[in-house]
Amino acid sequence: MLYELIAIVRPGSINEVREIARNAGAQVIRSGGVVRGYTNWGTFRLPKPTTRHQARYTDGHHFIMRFDASGPIQSSVRRTLGLDPRMINFSVVKLGDKLEEIKDVEGKVEWNNHRSIMDLIPPSS
Repeated sequence: MLYELIAIVRPGSINEVREIARNAGAQVIRSGGVVRGYTNWGTFRLPKPTTRHQARYTDGHHFIMRFDASGPIQSSVRRTLGLDPRMINFSVVKLGDKLEEIKDVEGKVEWNNHRSIMDLIPPSS
């Protein structure tokens, strides 16, 4: 099955982000999974202030990891990330489980910075 991990790490050191991403990827690989790719989106403001591990955050460093693994491996990655005090938030989304659905999905996830909020508002008559 193909999964996408969207993770938000406390801002500060890029080395912390690399270490968390590397550990999550190593956990997938040790369990027989495959990491398709990582994407670093950088640091930007959170939608609302968040409190985690007795600290309040308004910004977070975002990265995405796409990986192929079984359900138990995905659960293990979630459990490990949930215990890391450097994590602000994360989500694991299943992108598909059939070869036809996932064969063309790339490892890199581009940020859509060409679209503005005005593109979402229909023109008035």
